[in-house]
Amino acid sequence: MRRHHYLYGRTTYLTQPEVLERLRAVHRQHAAAQAKRIGLLNPAGGGSWTHPDLDRVVHADGKVITPLFRARPGDKIINKHTGEIRYPRADTDAALHVEGTGEMVWGCKYVIIAARGQHPNARIILDAGHVDHPGGEAAQAVTMFTALAPEIPGAQAVIYDGALRGVHHQTFLRDLGILTVSRVAAARRIHNKNSKAVKRVDKIVYVETKRITTPTGTVDLKLFSRGGQLGVGELTDTGEIAFIALERVRTHRAQSKAGTYRWYNDHRLPTEHGGGMITVRLHANTDDTKRKFNRTENVRPIPPDDPDFDRLYARRNDAESINRHLDDTLWLRRAHSIGQHRQTLNLLTYALCVNGLALHLHRRRQHATAA
Repeated sequence: MRRHHYLYGRTTYLTQPEVLERLRAVHRQHAAAQAKRIGLLNPAGGGSWTHPDLDRVVHADGKVITPLFRARPGDKIINKHTGEIRYPRADTDAALHVEGTGEMVWGCKYVIIAARGQHPNARIILDAGHVDHPGGEAAQAVTMFTALAPEIPGAQAVIYDGALRGVHHQTFLRDLGILTVSRVAAARRIHNKNSKAVKRVDKIVYVETKRITTPTGTVDLKLFSRGGQLGVGELTDTGEIAFIALERVRTHRAQSKAGTYRWYNDHRLPTEHGGGMITVRLHANTDDTKRKFNRTENVRPIPPDDPDFDRLYARRNDAESINRHLDDTLWLRRAHSIGQHRQTLNLLTYALCVNGLALHLHRRRQHATAA
């Protein structure tokens, strides 16, 4: 096979939308099986909903690929001497996308889902899909995870950045039965004029009131959320809320007959409130809708102040590593092809190489152990 044979097959068959979707479906099935083969996402593996195991964690992130051409659709070049108008080549699928830093970037955006083990190069790319419109990264990620979830029943948690909002967390918890580990959007950020330091100010939101029994009698306990962390809020003499964080003891779920999931956290109360246990619902329901409270936006199963958060959220660095490694495979860090269909095919073939390397090194470790 020569290059012109490949280009003909790519353009005529492989990048047709219906063929490309079938290729992605086959890739999801095989990548999930490959992940399990090297010890990842195993339903019989370790960890729990309270303390998820890193080998049963999936991470994802958005990635903007710079187009092959600098020009944008509609750009024109006018010859100052002849007046001739020329329209340079441009990628019509590219658009302006916002990165996590707030910077606007021009290109085609994709969501890449992966899992990895503890060894070097033990990474399996499970899926890659195009974001159809600016601001649609989170919706595309939910669509991709919905298709991927049946293939990875051993997954316990999904690591993502702040692109996920309450409606997306609700889908993960309620419909897919998978925990989400991410930060809550800050109320505001204070920038230091003399340095690049940024101080994050978390919002405090009223969650619900629980009636508890203490040694002194029955009291109504007002629960608040600060940056996703559940706690007790009490008004001070200055009118501000004194927030006392509650220790998370257990996270558990229950499945209904309809196939949806209900999620709860058990928290330990402070000594001054009896020191007992209190259970708080994590998923949203009709009661939250009636009072217009976005529970999944403001309450996290594993909040940033929890001891497990740093251990799990550190896995998001691997998503940045994938983005950097992908850039290193591109000539001048620009796309190999024109258009989102061809670039998606390139991402799938890139995933084949990454997964193949992970399998190869896993077999070598097994043979070395046997020897």
